[in-house]
This record gives sequence, C-alpha cells and structure tokens, in this order.
Amino acid sequence: MSQALLAGLSRTTQPQSMVRRFLALDAVVTGGNGLAYVAASGPLGELLGVDSGLLFGLGLFLTAFAAGVGRLASRPRPSALGVKLVVDANILWAVLSVVALVAWLEPTTAGLLWTPMQAATVAGFAGLQWAALRAATP
Repeated sequence: MSQALLAGLSRTTQPQSMVRRFLALDAVVTGGNGLAYVAASGPLGELLGVDSGLLFGLGLFLTAFAAGVGRLASRPRPSALGVKLVVDANILWAVLSVVALVAWLEPTTAGLLWTPMQAATVAGFAGLQWAALRAATP
C-alpha cells in the first residue's frame, strides 16, 4: 500500500473518520481475501501448499469477520471496544499466521512468500487502526 494512499485515507479533521476509513479498508481487503479462499480454495490451496479444506474454512471465517468489521466501520462513531477487538483479532491473526508457517504448514514457495506478506498486511491494519483510535479518543 502506498504512502500516498495512506496519507489520503488519514487526511481528515475528524479522527473518527480516520478510524472508519481504516476499518473499511480492512473489511474490503479481508473480505476479498476471504471470498477468494472460498471461491478458489482448491487452486489456491495447490498454489500455496495449504489444504483446500483449511483454506475454505479460513475463507468463511474471513468473510464473516470482514462483514463485522464493515458493519463497525459503517457506524458514525465506532465503539472503542469494537475497534480494540478488531485490532486484537488482527494481531492474533498475524502472529498465528507466522506460527502456523513455522510449526505445521508445509507451503510451496508461493505460500512461503504469501503467508508473511498477508501477516504483515494484517499487522499493518492493526497498527493503523490503533493509531487512529488513539487519535480519536480524548
């Protein structure tokens, strides 16, 4: 994600808008990822070296999670607790992705590249959301 895009998303005089924008971006990216895992779990499983059943289940979870994050983003003032839960879930996802990579997954080269990349993206969302929440909370 480019710095120009992030700067544009965070440019506002109302910190709540920044929280909502970063939640919405998370919902769109996570939802797209989840839908891809559901719709193409077989081919993506082969490409990444991950069991297609696991990928399908993760896709269902990600799609539901994205819907919840999107709902939270749609509120004029997302609750601080809700945003904190999203941040915590994102951090947990990022950590578990790396642990799974080291502990039990046997990925292909593509999976070896994809897993840390998506973990870093999710951790980045957590950082952006946390910073926006702190700016919005007096």
